[in-house]
Amino acid sequence: MKKIILALILLAVFVCSSTSASAGNIVIKGSTTVLPIAQKVVEAYMKEKPEIKISLSGGGSSEGFKALIDGSTDIANASRFIKDKELSMCMEKGVFPVPFAVAYDSIIPVVHPENSLTDISLDQLKAIYKGEIINFKEIGGPDREIVVISRDTSSGTFEIWEEKVMKKEKVTPKAQVMASNGAIAQAVSKNKYAIGYIGIGYLNQNLKSLTVGGIQGSEETTLNGTYPISRALFMFTNGWPKGEVLEFINFTLHPEKGQKYVSESGYVRLY
Repeated sequence: MKKIILALILLAVFVCSSTSASAGNIVIKGSTTVLPIAQKVVEAYMKEKPEIKISLSGGGSSEGFKALIDGSTDIANASRFIKDKELSMCMEKGVFPVPFAVAYDSIIPVVHPENSLTDISLDQLKAIYKGEIINFKEIGGPDREIVVISRDTSSGTFEIWEEKVMKKEKVTPKAQVMASNGAIAQAVSKNKYAIGYIGIGYLNQNLKSLTVGGIQGSEETTLNGTYPISRALFMFTNGWPKGEVLEFINFTLHPEKGQKYVSESGYVRLY
C-alpha cells in the first residue's frame, strides 16, 4: 500500500507545486542522526552561495515530518522512511513528500572503553533492552548491573532499533531516555557500566563500539548488507523541489561536493 501511495505522490508532484517555508531562505528540520551531515553540507553550500541563508535544527525524524506537514520547513531530515500514518496526514494536508536518500548509516551499540565486552548478539541486545538481562556478566562482561540508555520515541534511530532489534517489543521502563545521538554518546562515555546505541557518525575515542554477531559496523558492512542494524538516511521535500531547495539537494547528492561531507561526518556515502 505504501508503494502505491508513493507512486501516486510522485505522479502528483508533476501537477502540484512545492511551497517554500520562507522565500529566499531554506529551512531544514528533523533527525539528529542526519544533523552532522547537514551541518557540514549547509556550511559548504553557504560558502559557495553566501547570498543564501539556511536555518538548520534537529529534534528528531518525527518532528521533521511534522514540520513538513505544517509547512514550517522546506526539508525534513529523517533517519527512517516515512510511516503510513504520516503519509496519510500529508495527503490530508495536500503535502506530497518526496524522499532523497543522502547517505547510509549503521546503528552501533556502544559501551565505555573500560568495559571488557567486545561482541553482542541481536538476541542479547533485545534481552538487555527488555530488562531480561540486567548484568554484564550474563553476556561475558564485568560483574556489574547494566545501565540501559535509549533514544526517545520521536527518534528515527529508536524506530529502526525497535524494528530491527526489539522486533516491536517494548523497551524496559528502567531505561534512561535521551533526546539525541550526542546525548547518548556523552552519557555512555561517562558511565563505565552503561550501554547505548548511536549512528556510526557519532563514534569517538571516548566510546567502545561492539560488534554484533561478530560483525563490525563499517562502510563495507553497511553497503554490503552484512551488518544487521543499518539503514538509509533521507531528506524529504514537499513535492519535487524547485529553486534553491533543488540546488541544495543536488549539492548534497553530488559525488564530489555534498557526498564528501557524508564521509567527513563519519557516515557512509551513496557512491
